[in-house]
Amino acid sequence: MSALLAPAASLSTRRRWAVLAVILFAEIIDLLDSTITNIAAPTIAADLGGGASLVQWLGAAYTLAMGVLLVVGGRLGDKFGRRNLFLIGIIGFTLASVACGLAGEPATIIVCRVLQGAFGALLIPQGFGILGAIFPREELGKAFGAFAPILGLSAVCGPILAGFLIDADLFGLGWRAMFLINIVLGGLATVLAVRLLPHDSGDRSVTVDGLGSGLLAAAMLGFLYGLIDGPANGWTVLPILTISTGIACFLMFCLRQRSARSPLLEPSLFRNRGFTGGLLLGLGYFAATAGLLFTLSLYLQDVLHRSPTQAALNLAPIAVGIIVASIAAHQLLDRLGRTLVGIGLLLTLLGTLSLLALVAATDPTPWTLIAPVFLTGLGLGACFGSIYRVTLGDIAPAEAGSASGSLSAVQQLANSIGAAAVTTVYFHTGGTTTALAVIAGTVVVCGGLARLLPRHAQPESH
Repeated sequence: MSALLAPAASLSTRRRWAVLAVILFAEIIDLLDSTITNIAAPTIAADLGGGASLVQWLGAAYTLAMGVLLVVGGRLGDKFGRRNLFLIGIIGFTLASVACGLAGEPATIIVCRVLQGAFGALLIPQGFGILGAIFPREELGKAFGAFAPILGLSAVCGPILAGFLIDADLFGLGWRAMFLINIVLGGLATVLAVRLLPHDSGDRSVTVDGLGSGLLAAAMLGFLYGLIDGPANGWTVLPILTISTGIACFLMFCLRQRSARSPLLEPSLFRNRGFTGGLLLGLGYFAATAGLLFTLSLYLQDVLHRSPTQAALNLAPIAVGIIVASIAAHQLLDRLGRTLVGIGLLLTLLGTLSLLALVAATDPTPWTLIAPVFLTGLGLGACFGSIYRVTLGDIAPAEAGSASGSLSAVQQLANSIGAAAVTTVYFHTGGTTTALAVIAGTVVVCGGLARLLPRHAQPESH
């Protein structure tokens, strides 16, 4: 066991749950920083300049780096030790957060957000691997069951904390305080990780497909740059060229996965109709929901003229809905399978259409938006974990690691695509109503893809 983490039997029950607490704490820090720009982006853009492009890149840069490097981060943990990569990730993430807080121009903060996402991609995969190694199989369900409500609560608190720090203007720092607070949070997580995480040496025989990772990064960067720059500055040669390059790099990435000795994505997965359908559904759904959250934040601040704190509180019902539905879904998924995904998609669609009707036909107040925002949150909570486990329903055990890593990466990449695409619609076409209509249409397409999913979810202990 020298190359692996200490087996479950060698750690006391108290120590195992303490390790879980450390990993949850790191996840919370990551989630806080991935959601704070939903509220803070207009304030940051007003301070640093950069306009709509900066608003779009603040979220896209983070999730782009996270999505491209997430699977690579997991492989590096297998190779060099999960504890080592966890520590590198949390220390690098903290330093990148400080750099974001000190940034003085748009380009600098975008680069620092990329670094945050990159170090987050080294950090996050290690936690799940560590828990899988130290918890007995019969306790894994309970351990992973703690994630949904705690991370749901973090989704509520992240934007609220960001809004409070911006409006409070502590020490004259304004929006910068929401990044600089990670000096305390990240420092505490580092100390706890050093004291509590079990040691492992890794397996140096594990290989990482650097070329495949580079092609995927180039593909996504080219596509997103063109998607953001084209509508903002005109469809000149540059955005057309970058999108074309992105498409070409993606095709080369797909070819690479068929020939690489250790591909990021197992080619056999794409012969599985249920997995392929779930991957496409996840791409569309997570892109739509990321765009929805950004659109609502911009609408509340730009149209209804709510302060950052008020906008965050007005969005809190969506996170409350996520918590409620996530807890219920945890109990119902084994029985309902893909039917639960269909219910979640329907609730998301109804919530989005209700918001669209209110925005288009009336002059809504933040209070009239509470019910449709909460309904949408119920849909998100029913879908978030369910899509993953149902998509993995008939995956072979040997493919499970690659499949779950692929789905996590797709979620992050979809967040980048959705935030960029929907905010492009918001800023450069028809505003809130058109953006909501695009989101609703995407959810309808996802409903069609849901028929391809396996009928039953993968057992949680897997």
